[in-house]
Amino acid sequence: MTSDHFATWKSREALAEAMIPMIGQLYRERDVTILVHSRSLVNKSVISILKTHRYVRQVEGRELGIEDTMPILAAVAELDLGPARVDIGKLAVAYASNDEGLSVADYVARALAGATGEAKIVQEGPRDVVLYGFGRIGRLVARLLVEKSGSGNGLRLRAVVVRKAGDDDLKKRASLLRRDSVHGAFNGSIHIDTETNSICANGNTIKVIYANDPSEVDYTDHGISNAVLIDNTGKWRDREGLSKHKRPGISKVVLTAPGKGDVKNIVHGVNHDTLSADDDILSCASCTTNAIVPALKAINDEYGVEHGHVETVHAFTNDQNLLDNYHKGNRRGRSAPLNMVLTETGAASAVAKALPELGGLITGSAIRVPTPDVSMAILNLTLKQETSRDELVEYLRETSLHSAMKRQIDFVASPDLVSTDLVGSRAACIIDANATIVDGKHAVVYAWYDNEFGYSCQVVRVVQHITGVEYPLFPQD
Repeated sequence: MTSDHFATWKSREALAEAMIPMIGQLYRERDVTILVHSRSLVNKSVISILKTHRYVRQVEGRELGIEDTMPILAAVAELDLGPARVDIGKLAVAYASNDEGLSVADYVARALAGATGEAKIVQEGPRDVVLYGFGRIGRLVARLLVEKSGSGNGLRLRAVVVRKAGDDDLKKRASLLRRDSVHGAFNGSIHIDTETNSICANGNTIKVIYANDPSEVDYTDHGISNAVLIDNTGKWRDREGLSKHKRPGISKVVLTAPGKGDVKNIVHGVNHDTLSADDDILSCASCTTNAIVPALKAINDEYGVEHGHVETVHAFTNDQNLLDNYHKGNRRGRSAPLNMVLTETGAASAVAKALPELGGLITGSAIRVPTPDVSMAILNLTLKQETSRDELVEYLRETSLHSAMKRQIDFVASPDLVSTDLVGSRAACIIDANATIVDGKHAVVYAWYDNEFGYSCQVVRVVQHITGVEYPLFPQD
């Protein structure tokens, strides 16, 4: 029996190895991203591909065999596809239950008809992106943009703008992009070009521009045009302040912090469709807002929410002090690595901007804890109708699989889940099924979130949407 398991494993390894060049070619040449139940297989190792298939057991109730997806992938590779996201896991499950007698090739061709022929997206070339600020979020967004460069016709990171910190600034900026204490090493190769003051990451040349204020930069001098500028500093949060970025070469400004005044706060998957072509200044709200709004929307859509309180247990941030020292905010001056720090959060009030129907119904508070990344939101809700724990958990599982928010809401049912397990999660929030509590109309839902990487993924999704680089997903529900 042991030898049978080993032989099966080696066979599956061989199939995963055969998948890798097909997945890579589809991505590099056609901007086709291959997924298994919303998880990308691009640039993944053999082991990662096999683990992704096994993950399906948690959400579908059975393990998805690579023997099932390999024929699907082979059929996808034969099609003349335009840019798209193709979920071979869902295609394999759907094909297994189809009783029309179609061959794999015919079934896949029909399912992907919206990405072939006259329906195929024709790209007009890359869209420039500039990062203003290169801290925790800026560097993670940079990693994502480089990772998603594909054929080079999508989003293209052209520059980062920072204040020069010393003669070795360029070298240190590159080093911080290359190594990260929380998220690990950069997946690829990085070197610097001192003559052009640039960082080259996996072939992407990123100009490092030194400026103390947005008014000092003319981006057209650097060959940048019609760019989206992502402000990661949070220094300016209203329209007047963010308008400083509307310099030559910049057409849209995206803030990675809660926007003030009339600046739209966008949570991708919930209200990104409210954006119009005329919206040139917008906010991606906060990491906590992105975590709680999708979960609140899903629950409100199905059960209704009378009122609720959100308690966030949040990793410490750069806004806090390493050791006790003066801070303008109450309690945040106390040592972040040594204390749990009770503090305020604007996430609850920000819910109304992204989800107006819940305006005034949600309160919130926050506790900063001595961990560097991954946070939790505890949603303590009074519903408009009674439910059971099993029903609510099953509904959230289905939402994570099949709803319009499947990229925002993930679902885990592991008995030993802890925060470090979720470093690098790309979802806005991850529902902890085993922690869910329901008593009639009272529900307590625990939602984890990588407040750095998961939020950065949401930011990139918004930028993809406003630039038209958010490619369609197949099969379409």
